[in-house]
Amino acid sequence: MRQVHPSRGRMDRGRGVLAVACASLLALATAHAQDVKSYDSTKKDFWEHPPADWFLGDETVAQKGLAPPSGPALPASMADLEKNLAAVKLPKGFKISVYAQGVNSARQMAWGDKGTLFVGSFGVGTVYAITDNGKTVKPVLTGMKMPTGIAFRDGALYVADIDKILKYENAEASLDKMPAPKVVYDDMPSYVAHGWKYLTFDKAGWLYVPFGPPCNECLPPTSLSQVRHVNPATGQAELVAIGVRNSVGGDIDPRTGDYWFTENARDWISDDLPSDKLNHITKIGAHYGYPYCHQGDLLDPKYGAGHKCSEFTPPALKLGPHVAPLGMKFYTGKQFPAEYANNIFIAEHGSWNRHKYQGARVMRVVTDPQGKKIKQEVFASGWITGDQAYSGRPADIVLAADGSLLVADDWAGAVYRISYSK
Repeated sequence: MRQVHPSRGRMDRGRGVLAVACASLLALATAHAQDVKSYDSTKKDFWEHPPADWFLGDETVAQKGLAPPSGPALPASMADLEKNLAAVKLPKGFKISVYAQGVNSARQMAWGDKGTLFVGSFGVGTVYAITDNGKTVKPVLTGMKMPTGIAFRDGALYVADIDKILKYENAEASLDKMPAPKVVYDDMPSYVAHGWKYLTFDKAGWLYVPFGPPCNECLPPTSLSQVRHVNPATGQAELVAIGVRNSVGGDIDPRTGDYWFTENARDWISDDLPSDKLNHITKIGAHYGYPYCHQGDLLDPKYGAGHKCSEFTPPALKLGPHVAPLGMKFYTGKQFPAEYANNIFIAEHGSWNRHKYQGARVMRVVTDPQGKKIKQEVFASGWITGDQAYSGRPADIVLAADGSLLVADDWAGAVYRISYSK
């Protein structure tokens, strides 16, 4: 078992007094090490049965006690949602409102061909269908493992439920009773930890699917820490990116067809390191650094030995430490001002491995197709209510037919609408 030890100093074997002093320091260091968590993730059993507190791997004394916060058991009421949104700040001309309430643990969203908004969920095993412009919220699939990732194409709903991708034909006509699904891909591990997925269709009908390891920082098996390109029609898959820690968001650049994706960097280095990332796939099979190099220029204290960050593909943009970027979309609508065309909107879920939370907002990224001229700015913020308190946590973004943005909030159990008018 790996252990985290504070600096002990050097033992001077020639002097008995110093030997006693060093023995005392050793005892103190061992006591500290017993206070924190560290796991041996090299054993097969770790991958098949990750411990419940797997996120504590390589925990540090300085950050001991931090843990992912538990969200509210039930979705926020409409009155509370409206109160929360009154504190949200947006650029001039934009406004935010509640599109749908009662969408417990709302995650990835996808539009059906007939205007049904399907929404996956994080911890409640449910896929929702929202109709009547947000007025009706209906569970259409229940009892699943964790159906965070969903997509829609040619009348069919696709759901990533941890260890398989399911296809539901003629979904919008079957909201009262969904048809039996077809498994279109199942070469996927069964663990839940970092096993939640995000699905992105390209123009050819293939899905981009990220695969995260069930650990904070470790050497993963060769089948993990990667992004795959999957053909749901045949089950064929290709490996397009490796060295990826935890990605739960991505989209296709309408200008080039390239896949861009968000990535959550490792925890337990410090409050301010490393930065989470926005990545751009320009070369098939590129290595994005994990677990050796973080944020493109920070070698890992343990796994970075013998490596240089120049060996790996750097991020297109550093998003900030522990902001937890999740769902993202290129803006292809017409409602927003012209300067928003092809901008990227990112839902930042917000920190947990930080003494003072940041994130919990929607960011706007302006970039050229190559990612060379790139910058970010805050677009919507106001869901952090204290050093370690949230009123909401944005989790995904989708465009509506009228050009407005919809934002899923898995903390408050709601979907918001951001619109613009002069």
